[in-house]
Amino acid sequence: MNKAGDLKQYLDSIGKTNSAGEYLKLIKEWAEKKDYPALSAVLEELEKYSAAKPMVVAIDGRSCAGKSTLAEMLSLVYQASIVHMDDFFLPQNLRTPQRYAQAGGNVHYERFIEEVLPHIRSGEAFKYRRFNCRIMDYSEEVWVNKANLMLVEGTYSLLPCFGEYYDLAIFMDIEPKEQLARLKHRNPLLLRDFQEKWIPLEEKYFETLKIREKCQLILKSL
Repeated sequence: MNKAGDLKQYLDSIGKTNSAGEYLKLIKEWAEKKDYPALSAVLEELEKYSAAKPMVVAIDGRSCAGKSTLAEMLSLVYQASIVHMDDFFLPQNLRTPQRYAQAGGNVHYERFIEEVLPHIRSGEAFKYRRFNCRIMDYSEEVWVNKANLMLVEGTYSLLPCFGEYYDLAIFMDIEPKEQLARLKHRNPLLLRDFQEKWIPLEEKYFETLKIREKCQLILKSL
């Protein structure tokens, strides 16, 4: 069972009869017991923010560091909605040497600005198009449900051209050795592509645009 599935099973076991404060206390105790410090840290940080208005959290960081897992776990706890940066991969016509030369150019940021940014802070439902790399074309539309907590997860979620649309920025880090092991497990056929192309592009983005420095929380892999 993955970490999010583990959390869902626990949430199902405790139900929702507890007060909000007691509910979060139980989850934090569970996260500490399971040795999920990244989840514990975010739960602690989110308590500082008012629940009276919609909130946006951006989760950036290195490949295989647990960005999607953290977002899924937070979604389970807070009934949050998630926008995945993987849905904004570049279409074929934009995959040029000039585009890849840009720090952070490896994402369709123009479409994110057009389809997500006008809506993300409202907390209201909206939809955007998903780009599917398997077919190298747009597939189904993604509905983002109304929620008080909106999560944007994925590398390139903190591009400067997006502005400070978020209330909390998180950077998920991972040691190179652990990253390599996870990549091998996830898809060994794509390992070389990640080592020779995608990870160098990510590192260029992190370093050139000082992405870690933008974040209130820097967390070890989940």
